[in-house]
Amino acid sequence: MRIPAHSVCTAIRDDIVSGVFERGSRLTEEVLARRYGVSRVPVREALRTLESEGFVVTRRHAGACVAEPTEQEAADLLEIRMLLEPLGAARAAQRRTDAHLKVLRGLVRLGQERVRRGEGEDLRSLGGWFHETLAQASGSPALIALLTQLRHKITWMYAVEQPARPADSWAEHGALVDAVARRDGERARMLAAQHAERATAAHRLRRPDRTGHTAAAARVRTSQHPVNIAGVRH
Repeated sequence: MRIPAHSVCTAIRDDIVSGVFERGSRLTEEVLARRYGVSRVPVREALRTLESEGFVVTRRHAGACVAEPTEQEAADLLEIRMLLEPLGAARAAQRRTDAHLKVLRGLVRLGQERVRRGEGEDLRSLGGWFHETLAQASGSPALIALLTQLRHKITWMYAVEQPARPADSWAEHGALVDAVARRDGERARMLAAQHAERATAAHRLRRPDRTGHTAAAARVRTSQHPVNIAGVRH
């Protein structure tokens, strides 16, 4: 059985984003292969992909290391998102399917129910699924890939405060879905831009502490971390 490089790539990226691998730390093929229970071949391919995405850099005499983005690079990501998310919403209004619309409405309904019940634990993940589905509804593979990569990087670089008025945030989601349902691309673009601008204010840059570790960074466990291989052919 050969584990696909994209599965290994996802596992390494998730560990970088969650802080298991700290910024600037070395990523050796041997250690990663042992951690994920795979050979070094898919690890090598995954590191090349992660380097192209900006999560990994190759340093002389050190090899592959977790990247250390500057504050300006982090700020640029939020600005780029504010440009791309409205474009994605406008495209979604033009290209969405009934299936996309059903999922979007279901997520808004769930989010609003959680707010009414005071159950805020799932709101962040529901919001993430909402924006992922909205991107998928754009029908543009290139745009979907860019927005997905942006979400990963922003999660890596920023801590996000919960909105003071979550009901307002989910009302904005609902209005956006209504525009997408009516295929009103210009209104969808405007609402997405307003929502992105308000959401940006809740982002706080993750800063390394005096030991060089980012806040809440987890330690690398010594146990293996097998890659999810569901669906991989034997």
